[in-house]
Amino acid sequence: MTTRSDLPQPAPSAFLREAGAGPAVVCLHANAGSSSQWRGLMDALGPTHHVLAPDNWGAGKSPAWPHARKVTLADEVDLLGPVFDRAGARFVLVGHSYGGAVALKAALRYRSRVNALVLYEPTLFSLVDAQGPPPNGADGIRTAVAASVTALARGDRDAAAAHFINFWMGAGAWVATPPARKPAITEAIVAVEHWAHALLQEPAPLQDFAQLDLPVLYMVGERSPEPAQAVARLLIPALPRVTVRRFDGLGHMAPVTHPEVVNAAIVDFLHSA
Repeated sequence: MTTRSDLPQPAPSAFLREAGAGPAVVCLHANAGSSSQWRGLMDALGPTHHVLAPDNWGAGKSPAWPHARKVTLADEVDLLGPVFDRAGARFVLVGHSYGGAVALKAALRYRSRVNALVLYEPTLFSLVDAQGPPPNGADGIRTAVAASVTALARGDRDAAAAHFINFWMGAGAWVATPPARKPAITEAIVAVEHWAHALLQEPAPLQDFAQLDLPVLYMVGERSPEPAQAVARLLIPALPRVTVRRFDGLGHMAPVTHPEVVNAAIVDFLHSA
């Protein structure tokens, strides 16, 4: 007799926000956030594009990572396979921070289907380490992650979130975070060691990205921390068809803190690419 537990279980699927019709655009969010960060962009592109915004493993309404080993960027791309199928034969990838790193990996795997790539400071720190071991430009994020992991070990999620958010947004940013937003971040921060492993340990040879012969918009905030700037200094010269936008006075989380500015740049690029 076959019991319910013996039956094949459906593969986990990403939670997906979807809007509009037209050329497909898949938007990938940053750590400690969810697909909700792209609501403004979905509104802006919805009249002309089919916009798909999934949640990564363990983020928003997507399932938790089910295995004992740490998640990799390749695992994130695997989760998004059905999303890319829904997007159709051709699509644009948009990614911010961790989502930008996932977008780069996805572009390599699906390069024959990706029309263009839009990146806001992809945090592919393994590129920095590949150029030379620590101490290097990725040291700041290593220190912030270590502090977060130490706080988690003593059961203090609030302190763990504070270390992470303050690193990316500046001293005092966690205290200034609206109380309604904090629970989702403190829940997500338990995965900080997984994020760091994916971004620092997963091989990402720079020469692989030099093969991405497609239009790329690479956005950088003037006030962003050194690790994000270090990745930009390596990736921008390697990408063969890159347009660079630098935003005075903005930081790493500008797609969340100043969405109208970043989204306008994305819309302009997509309408001209």
